Amino acid sequence: MKKQFYSAFAAATLASALAIPAAAQNVAIVNGKPVPTARVEALAQQLARSGRPVTPEMMGQLKEEVIARELFVQEAQKQGLDSSDEFKTQMELTRQTILIRELFANYQKTNAVTDADIKAEYDKLAAANSGKEYRARHILVEKEAEAKAIIASIKKGAKFEDIAKKQSKDPGSGTKGGDLDWANAGSFVKEFSDAMVGLAKGKMTETPVKSQFGYHIIRLDDVREAQAPKLEDVKPQIAQQLNQQKLIKFQDELRAKAKIE
Repeated sequence: MKKQFYSAFAAATLASALAIPAAAQNVAIVNGKPVPTARVEALAQQLARSGRPVTPEMMGQLKEEVIARELFVQEAQKQGLDSSDEFKTQMELTRQTILIRELFANYQKTNAVTDADIKAEYDKLAAANSGKEYRARHILVEKEAEAKAIIASIKKGAKFEDIAKKQSKDPGSGTKGGDLDWANAGSFVKEFSDAMVGLAKGKMTETPVKSQFGYHIIRLDDVREAQAPKLEDVKPQIAQQLNQQKLIKFQDELRAKAKIE
């Protein structure tokens, strides 16, 4: 009798021990169907990848979410909705989307942009934007006569900035007294650029400069050597750009190799 008691006790203990891991693998059992904890973890990972913090309170909400999803899926299956052509088409599109996303993620992982790649691209951009930068102001008007009158007025003592605010047709710089901030000569149309570069620092154009926008009165306030941003400040943007370029090249190569009839 005593031996039987111990045997029964041991069997019950073993069954209990085996049941604990099984229960831990499921967040719930809905209508007899287990809902694995892995679904909660997968949703939590999706949120984390999107930048949202996953708090303990949110984990409780995610558990309720996967339970609700299972309940709704069971009802949809009971109604035979998973057998419709529309459902199968949507499932195939979703499958393709996930596979393509994984393909691109795997490609970027195995073809990562290196620090050397970023430095080389940075040097190329810095070289292309080297040279001089100009700090100029301008007043833009429609008619040459008006521009000449403004030049005469400034020579008599009128303030360039005040006239720019009142009369310039350039909405971007007019409110700032005609200030165009620092820019290289190539940022402007040729007529404007040629006239600006020919000025001495602090001087104004003696005659109106005609361009496709109208007539300009230009004053050159300062000149400096172009200052490239520090590598560390633009490193994330360069890395993103290079990653995108690599991915586009990968897509183009796949299409070029494919037999499409």
